[in-house]
Amino acid sequence: MRVGISGHRGLSERTERPVRAELRDRIQQYRSEELVGISCLADGPDAWFAELVLERGGRLEAVVPAQEYREGLPGWHHDTYDRLLRQASDIHETGLTRSDEKAHMAGSEILVGLADHLVAVWDRQPARGFGGTADVVAYAQRTGTPVTIVWPDGAERD
Repeated sequence: MRVGISGHRGLSERTERPVRAELRDRIQQYRSEELVGISCLADGPDAWFAELVLERGGRLEAVVPAQEYREGLPGWHHDTYDRLLRQASDIHETGLTRSDEKAHMAGSEILVGLADHLVAVWDRQPARGFGGTADVVAYAQRTGTPVTIVWPDGAERD
């Protein structure tokens, strides 16, 4: 099963714990030998999901939205991003250079196209900018990719 992830960045530690737990529960539904996680590896749910897929023994595929994508991520996340990118069995790129909303949405469209199912860590609110989680969910729904929303009770967004 090829499972993609999209989710809000900047979630609090208080929200991280229940989100990670629910992501772990979802991943446990798949046999490790059939599990392929697809992620852009951003800080937050993207990286948590990737780590959990690898812990489960699944395979990781990374989507890189732009050549400058890593530089747009927080500096404290670079080591995690680099480690996960090295562990990816396949890397898919958009061909874009600038890491902006257009590139992020293009990367998400590739991710959804590769996935049999999308997991979205989403508060069900509109996107704060083009290419946000709400836009990714809407794209998946338009293209017929099943979506599971993860937003545990008590979760909050900055």
